[in-house]
Amino acid sequence: MAADHSDVPEADAFTRPYWDAAADGHLLLRRCGACGRAHHYPREFCPHCWSEAVTWERASGRATLYTWSVVHRNDLPPFGARTPYVAAVVDLAEGPRMATEVVDCEAGALRVGMALEVAFRGVGAEGAVMVPVFRPAVSACC
Repeated sequence: MAADHSDVPEADAFTRPYWDAAADGHLLLRRCGACGRAHHYPREFCPHCWSEAVTWERASGRATLYTWSVVHRNDLPPFGARTPYVAAVVDLAEGPRMATEVVDCEAGALRVGMALEVAFRGVGAEGAVMVPVFRPAVSACC
């Protein structure tokens, strides 16, 4: 039976810079040259004004916790092996909201507005692809 790699994002020509930056420990987002707003997840157009004048930008990696849920059961591979985990939405310092996971913090210590910083978790065969997750910032206490 072949290994299940359903947790491995597939890079294409457009998203390759995003995944290459993640492998180097950097989070990228897209910024619109027309309206100036940043967005995440990466798209080839601005979801705010529909301009195609968007470019890659390195994010600071800082965020605040907007909301979260502790997932105790997930029947989809490979997530069942990770339960419980904290599925979250964070507000990036640059403005966009991002769906992610919070790691390295007990769920009972999480608070709305909590300072977070990006971290990366390897997924797939031998952790070959780095996926952004968030953990409490050094200034936050868990």
